[in-house]
Amino acid sequence: MSKLDEKIAQYSKFMDDKGLKYDLDLLKAVTKGLGPSIYKRDAETVSGSDPKELATVKNNFLIKKLGLADGPKLDDAIAKVIDAIGKSERSKYRAVVYYMLAVEFGKESIYS
Repeated sequence: MSKLDEKIAQYSKFMDDKGLKYDLDLLKAVTKGLGPSIYKRDAETVSGSDPKELATVKNNFLIKKLGLADGPKLDDAIAKVIDAIGKSERSKYRAVVYYMLAVEFGKESIYS
């Protein structure tokens, strides 16, 4: 099993454990799209309580990658995803957060 496959298995188990529904092919595509960052402990996760980190998710993923316009809708979606994963959950995997945001905005086609 490759390191990428191990990460995908880890993220899918995480989503299973949280009771979150997902499309494995899309999760694979999002994970692969994150490149080597998934192998760095700090970069692999998102801090749901750090405004700077949430701004990075908003600017680098939602606005630049998904092409969405800035606005309160983006902040609300991030908060919704953080709540769904669980605010107290320390390991909010970036691949899972990005996956859920892509689905939230109907932007799955970016990964096809």
